[in-house]
Amino acid sequence: MRFEIMRLNDADGTAVDSTVVDAASVNQIVQQAASTGQRLYIRPAEPTAS
Repeated sequence: MRFEIMRLNDADGTAVDSTVVDAASVNQIVQQAASTGQRLYIRPAEPTAS
């Protein structure tokens, strides 16, 4: 499964960048964000058309 992770602006909560990663990478990204105090929004990524 793939997830879209958006980093959020601290002031107003708007997304400042976005990346799509596999499930195995989510934990690492969350740990990095937690250590620096970044806010994230994580949701399942839309499946791509084949």
